[in-house]
Amino acid sequence: MAEFVAAAAVENVTNQAMTYASPYLRYFFRYGQIVQDFTNQRNALKLRKGTVKDCVGEAKRQIEIIYDEVEDWLRRAEKELEETQNLEDEIDRVKCFKWCPKWGWRYCLSKKLAEKTPIISDLLQTSNFAQVGRRGSLKGIEFITSTDFRDFESSKSAFNQIMEAINAVNMIGLHGMPGVGKTTLAKEVGKHAREQKLFDKVVMFTMSQNPNIRTIQDKVAEMFGLNFRTNTEEGRAEELWSRLKVEKHILIIIDDLWDEFKLESIGIPFGDEHKGCKILLTTRQQQVCSKMRCQEEIQLGILSKDEAWVLFKDQAGLEDDCSILNEVAKEVAGECKGLPLAIVTVAKALKDRSLDEWRDANQRFKDSTHFYDEEVLGGVLEPLKLSYDYLKKDNNQMTVNHIQMCFLLCSLFPEDDEICTELLIMCGIGVGLFPNVYSIEDKRKKIVEALKKLQKSGFLLEADCAYMMRMHDVVRDFAHWLTSTGENRFMVKDKLKEWPDMVESFECYTAIALWNCSSNLKNFPDKVEFSKLKTLFLQGEQKADSLVVSSTFFEEMKALQVLYLRNVSFSLKGFNSLPNL
Repeated sequence: MAEFVAAAAVENVTNQAMTYASPYLRYFFRYGQIVQDFTNQRNALKLRKGTVKDCVGEAKRQIEIIYDEVEDWLRRAEKELEETQNLEDEIDRVKCFKWCPKWGWRYCLSKKLAEKTPIISDLLQTSNFAQVGRRGSLKGIEFITSTDFRDFESSKSAFNQIMEAINAVNMIGLHGMPGVGKTTLAKEVGKHAREQKLFDKVVMFTMSQNPNIRTIQDKVAEMFGLNFRTNTEEGRAEELWSRLKVEKHILIIIDDLWDEFKLESIGIPFGDEHKGCKILLTTRQQQVCSKMRCQEEIQLGILSKDEAWVLFKDQAGLEDDCSILNEVAKEVAGECKGLPLAIVTVAKALKDRSLDEWRDANQRFKDSTHFYDEEVLGGVLEPLKLSYDYLKKDNNQMTVNHIQMCFLLCSLFPEDDEICTELLIMCGIGVGLFPNVYSIEDKRKKIVEALKKLQKSGFLLEADCAYMMRMHDVVRDFAHWLTSTGENRFMVKDKLKEWPDMVESFECYTAIALWNCSSNLKNFPDKVEFSKLKTLFLQGEQKADSLVVSSTFFEEMKALQVLYLRNVSFSLKGFNSLPNL
């Protein structure tokens, strides 16, 4: 008992001595504890650094901007781990002299470890980040990927006029005929303005004939890193208005405006409300510029004969020589009337063709009777028609013009919408494309091949996502012109508030697409008779009550093969009478 008390007393005295005595004694007598504390803290820092680094990696994959304090913490943690690695090595070397320790060496090491441990502890205590980064505002994929601009005299002159006007006025109107290159030029202006840091923000969006205000608001808000707290269009417009006024200098590019429009309904402040907000709009009609009170109106003209030939030759892959083929090609290029869209589509259609085929195309242009609608499609219809007819050339295995049908199916989607490849594939299989191909997988491959050919031919454009595509509004107008008569009659309507008048010609339609139909659709019938209808797309208005469809609505659509319903409430009872679905 006495021995136990004595031992305890000695230990207590020793601990007290360690506490109050010089820290130098502690380096001798607490070496084991110091090593253990250091090792534990360093291992904890190593683990914590790995966790923070993983969080930063994930944040970067989500295109977040990493906070400066997080980056600084990682740098300091990395530095401490590197600097203390040699101490870890020294600890291992001391272990080798366990039975005959070098006291001087051990003392120095203990002192170094004791000094480093609190530094590591401080790093651990400041490592509990609630978030490692924040979502940054987007820059605009249009300007990142804009590579189509050609430095021709006509476009260069318009470009310079726009850049001069931006410094002097608040609203600029760029007008020109369809297919002349207004969108490409507008993108180039945005790209230049952003690269030269002329504005804090550059934003571009498309209006089209039936603008979707909510979609436009979403895009603009995304560019400014704004999360809406209200759900009504008016409330969102007010939030955008307040957010945009925070920025000193903004360039907003409004593409494809068809009529007068109140920008405040989107939430865009301009004029006296925000003198630093500049507006560039593009339109087919000069009157729209006047209605919008543009202070500067700039017309984008067609290409000169020489410019048109340079572009045509490049797109057709022709050599710069004096061959007979080039002479014929120059005549074909001249028939495109200086319109870039027409030049590109025709050149791609005739690329790698024989001399006889080039002559045939040239003769077809000369024999044309100019049957097109000048106001809607202008001079691009005949070139597009020729390119469309050439889709079936060299594709004998693709019978019954299935590539052309793929093109027409793409025109069923709303204007300026991105088209989902997967939906097109399902639709193509449903309407019976490539009947001589029997497996689903092989049909998919054929349809994908057809879509790729359409892209190479200039009829479809790449979208931001690999599994989406886009269609130029002029090309879409052309497709609708093709399907306004003939065997394949299509009807496409967007934002439908009232059911169209039932006329006899309705029975001729083979495809109907009705998008964003109001849930209170007026005169919506319980039953319709579309005896030739093979494809029906029916979508209720987004973010609204579902469109209610009667169980008898589909009963008389005996030929129906493809039915796409979205935000629609329906009964399966009527489907029993659809043998081809």
